[in-house]
Formats: sequence, structure tokens, C-alpha cells
Amino acid sequence: MHISKLLFAALCGLAFLVGCDAQRISELQPGTSTEADVRDRFGLPENTWNEPGGGQTLEYNRQPAGTENFMIELDASGRLVAVRQVLTPANFAKVEPGMGMDVVRRLLGKPASTKRFDRQGEMHISWHYLPQPGSPMVFTVVTRGDGKVLRTETVDGERPGENTGGGR
Repeated sequence: MHISKLLFAALCGLAFLVGCDAQRISELQPGTSTEADVRDRFGLPENTWNEPGGGQTLEYNRQPAGTENFMIELDASGRLVAVRQVLTPANFAKVEPGMGMDVVRRLLGKPASTKRFDRQGEMHISWHYLPQPGSPMVFTVVTRGDGKVLRTETVDGERPGENTGGGR
């Protein structure tokens, strides 16, 4: 199959997924919907985080192909409190040097990719996000061997050097 057809099929699939998430979220009502309702619409979570007071947060990520990660909060009785899309500039601003990656993972959900740069002694952990339609971005946390944040980087998701088809 030609690369442009593959790219088109992938984009159509992504658009379908995004549309499905919006539909699923619209079917949930805070205070009324239950954990069973959430799992019925979203399936098994990537992770379940226990909250003080007995509540839970269910993590549903859309990485690496998508641009969203959802944290769905439930109270101690299993009722929906909130649905949050966590890949936002406001959440990225909370990531600071010295922070542990366990805290970052809890804040942003599962990353899209992790790359080791042995010569520099660094690990680059990245999330894809879409701050506005048509402008994909990548947020990256850089760590050293201790698992603590060294710095963060935000770049345009349309990185130079990516194979966009054509040529030999």
C-alpha cells in the first residue's frame, strides 16, 4: 500500500478514536455515572490510582497515536467526579526540575515514547498533544539515571527529518 494511503488510514482511525472519546465522555454524568459505566465505555484502565478518602482515578491514555490522556476520578462510592484531559500546557508547567518520574507519570499518564541517550546519560520521555487543532506538539521530560527531572522541552510535533513520503 502506498505511504499516503497508509497515512490517510491512520489519520481516519485517529479521528474516529477522538470522536469516540467525545461521545463516551458525553454519556457520563458526574454524580450519577458509576465505575461500571466508565469501564463499559472505556474498557480497562491503563492504571488505577488510589486517592485519599477512598476514591480512585482511572487512567485512560491515547498515546502514542493519540494526543490525549484521560484521568477519570471516582469518589469512594464509585461515582464519577470528573473526567480530565491531562495533556495540557497547565499540567506541563507543573513539571519541575528535581521532580520524580513517578510524580510526572501520575500527573500526565503513560508517555508516547521513551528514548535513551547513553552518551549524554539522559532519558527523554515524551507525550504527544494537540493544544489547538492542526498544531501537534511534543512535550518531553529529560531525566538522568536517578529518575529525577533534569529539564523539559516542548517542540512542534511536525519535527524536521520525519519521513513524510515521496523521494526514493
